[in-house]
Amino acid sequence: MKKVVIIGSGLGGLSCGVILAKNGYDVTVLEQAAQIGGCLQCFSRKGARFETGMHFIGSAAKGQTLHRLMNYLEMADDVQLMQLDPNGYDVVSLQGQQFRFANGREAFIEQMVGYFPRQRDNLERYFDLVERVANASSLHSLKYAETDSMMDTEFQLRTVNEVIETIVDDPLLAKVLVGNLPLYAARRDKTPFSTHAFIMDFYNQSAFRIVGGSDRMALSMRQTIERYGGRVYTGCKATRIVCDDTHATGVEVNGEQLLQADIVISDAHPVRTLELLSETHLIRPAFRQRVNNMPQSIGGFSVYLKFKPNRVRYINNNFYAYAGDTPWGCEDYDETSWPKGFLYMHFCPEGALSKGADEGLYASTGVVLSYMHMEDVERWEGTRVGHRGTDYEAFKRLKAERLIDALEQHFPCIRNDIENYYTSTPLTYLDYTGTARGSMYGVAKDVALGAAGRISHRTRVPNVLLTGQNINSHGMLGVMVGTIVTCSELLTAKTIYEQIMKNK
Repeated sequence: MKKVVIIGSGLGGLSCGVILAKNGYDVTVLEQAAQIGGCLQCFSRKGARFETGMHFIGSAAKGQTLHRLMNYLEMADDVQLMQLDPNGYDVVSLQGQQFRFANGREAFIEQMVGYFPRQRDNLERYFDLVERVANASSLHSLKYAETDSMMDTEFQLRTVNEVIETIVDDPLLAKVLVGNLPLYAARRDKTPFSTHAFIMDFYNQSAFRIVGGSDRMALSMRQTIERYGGRVYTGCKATRIVCDDTHATGVEVNGEQLLQADIVISDAHPVRTLELLSETHLIRPAFRQRVNNMPQSIGGFSVYLKFKPNRVRYINNNFYAYAGDTPWGCEDYDETSWPKGFLYMHFCPEGALSKGADEGLYASTGVVLSYMHMEDVERWEGTRVGHRGTDYEAFKRLKAERLIDALEQHFPCIRNDIENYYTSTPLTYLDYTGTARGSMYGVAKDVALGAAGRISHRTRVPNVLLTGQNINSHGMLGVMVGTIVTCSELLTAKTIYEQIMKNK
């Protein structure tokens, strides 16, 4: 049994652990924090539960891509899902109107034609292209060896806005179609259309919330790893990847213990992984410089709302609102213009399936999320959670009140229904996930960088591999696709595909 040490217990690390443990590897997962899960973490305050990262998932209906992957990872029986409103899983508020995204090609187009009667042909061309780009990747469609590499490459090098504005001649519709861009922190003239297509296709097939929180997934994968003889340790910080002249030999834990390893997989941000490899000559200086200088996606400021009992009806969709006339450019704010937009979602409570979203279900908690640059909070960098000082707390209160004010413009008197609220900033992301600059999605996609803007799962150390949201793409499907790529180095892609397709 080859020994695999996995650094980090986010979705990438845990899913790699499950696949390799199922295939006979001796797996050890190291998590430096007290709680596993990375962006799958939930937290509780005064009896209320909150979601931190994986607020909803897509393509999880029976037979769809994520459903098959969840079965393969043996979590389907442990995780309950509640479908978002198929007639409007996403709602975009823009220029005084609300636009609903419906699940499924025909329903989506019909819904949009209701708002834009003269755009049917353009909407059909747009949706056809989304499906063609998404299906061009065998990894995203789970169609082994059916990749259309030319299609895949072309739309990694063309921006979201360029492609959509070429197809759609109604300026408002072109903006509505990118109304959910906070899901991938898209930037005008930078983000590839392929990223938009993967996200759009993923959620348009079906969209669900995880009943009781996404940490159910993390706990399920931990149990599966342990059931196959592996181990998942918390409070164990990887402090060094130990190498000889040719390869890695183990991982130093907490600056003391050395775990021997035949293979090391890092679910940490690539910048952090290079820090763990600081003593080896196998990583070239030019590569270190390129990774360290890669642009990072923007961070986020979140207000976690605890509602008074039986006051706020559960909203079975995600609500995106913009103060100006476009979703683009919300990251370009100043002190007076922030927040330019926000995303509002409710936590799916235990027992939701038995009651049903349309049968008097009340929300206990929710979250409002807006963009925030690390520069806004970097004066407190280096301080500890809960010990950042009164100035930091005052800063967060001010921002929280402004975000709640923005929410009230769309949900009047919601402030009166809030019992308590809690906040997080890019510093919180930095502390709990280790992502560079507190970014929400790690390395930013930029067409101008081409291949230089992408991170390979391989490193110059032959038995050190990378996984997680920086490999391939972020989000649940993107991370799992990266997991397949990483594990294919050890098992072959064909083996993994065949195993997945047995779990329909």
